[in-house]
Amino acid sequence: MRRQGQRVAILTTLQFHSRSREELAARYCASTSRAKKTLPQGVETVPIRGAGETMVWLPEHGALIPGDRLIGDEHGGLRVCPDSCLRYLSSGMGGPELREALHPLLDLPIEMVLVSHGEPVLTGGRDALAKALS
Repeated sequence: MRRQGQRVAILTTLQFHSRSREELAARYCASTSRAKKTLPQGVETVPIRGAGETMVWLPEHGALIPGDRLIGDEHGGLRVCPDSCLRYLSSGMGGPELREALHPLLDLPIEMVLVSHGEPVLTGGRDALAKALS
């Protein structure tokens, strides 16, 4: 595939999402990173302590990109992942602790939430997040 002049970067939000990273990087001549010092300009990371995840924040677009801790709810909104998705964490984090760890995200002017599982929230992202955390 030929590049169209746009720089492509693949950012990994949690360890399990790295399974196809190298194949995609080769296909799109992309760079890969989880390290802050090599992030593309305008991209920020938001580590969720104890949750085994680092979310990606694109402030210019008001876009939050979670890995598995926030997912689509099948009704155009968001939900917090089920406790079964947290069992492997050494922190012992459960649903209530995860909701608490995600609460500071409400300080961001989130318009979109581009989830890995389910439909993205393209408008009203902060409100959808607040509802998911309540």
